[in-house]
Amino acid sequence: MPHDSTVSAAEPASAPIPAAADPNLLLQEHVREGLARPFKALSSMFFYDDEGSRLFQQIMALPEYYPTRTEFALLNRHRAAMARALRPQNPAEPFFLLELGAGDGLKTKILLRELLAEGADFTYVPVDISAAALQGLTRSLQAELPELRVEPVVADYADALGLMAARPGRKAVLFLGSNIGNFSPEERHQFLRSLARPLTSDDRLLIGFDLQKDPRLIRNAYDDSQGVTAAFNYNLLRRLNRELGADFDLANWQHYTDYDPLSGAVRSFLASTCAQTVHFAEPGWSVDFRAWEMIHTENSYKFTRPGIETIARETGLQVAEFFTDEQDYFADVLLRRQDGQKVQ
Repeated sequence: MPHDSTVSAAEPASAPIPAAADPNLLLQEHVREGLARPFKALSSMFFYDDEGSRLFQQIMALPEYYPTRTEFALLNRHRAAMARALRPQNPAEPFFLLELGAGDGLKTKILLRELLAEGADFTYVPVDISAAALQGLTRSLQAELPELRVEPVVADYADALGLMAARPGRKAVLFLGSNIGNFSPEERHQFLRSLARPLTSDDRLLIGFDLQKDPRLIRNAYDDSQGVTAAFNYNLLRRLNRELGADFDLANWQHYTDYDPLSGAVRSFLASTCAQTVHFAEPGWSVDFRAWEMIHTENSYKFTRPGIETIARETGLQVAEFFTDEQDYFADVLLRRQDGQKVQ
């Protein structure tokens, strides 16, 4: 699942989807295309209606779901070193702290408080395609950190980075959680190249990566004993019933998750337990499913340190610092542009 926040030609991911004048039309077009594929797939981007967001809050509190609490502890453990790494070499120099997909800002506030305590001269720029999400975050920051300068930007990630590139001074870009794991390998490379392209050699990226570990622990995080993750997956079908007038019968579907330690991919599916036809409100639109045919709803990749270094090198970046928790479950990795490298 997209972590603490967020469509591929081959498989779903949490890549930002451009805002549309009619969100319902965007959903309809995506579902039409995704369910017409030989191997049916829907993007995890659409998990997050109000009920999906509520369920994800429950998931983050589950005993099996380690990523959120692990990164929170990691940030607390390394907050001083991270703050130093994000600031310019000249402590008095102002800079921009740009965050992609800030969410509720719970973990980011650890870094914000540390930077403010050190007297750093910076402006926090949270970026999201949702104006409502940014308004909520800005209100909470004004209440908790009234001395913080905040410039919320409603835009997709690439547009925001392009706008910021024109501004003088250092930019430190945050992409926390393990959202990078929701991209397919091809999308991941494209996304990181798009992040690296407008950066100067003085700018920095801090990206969260969930690390490979006991495969049972990983799988259980996506198929918990209380069934909350399953309910989160089923809710996607409920949303299609409600917003597109579909007639998915949830009694005919099962949640299934698999983890492949060789590729590092957790893959989540909805499995049709019988041959069935699902109808949509639009006349003439229906989709046939075979018994045990799958809808692929999500990827969540797990990484190794050598793998992260290879990904960085292939996208015009290099690892500057590697911050992990005590168990090496998770890493927040500081990246910079490769010296003399021009990213295409």
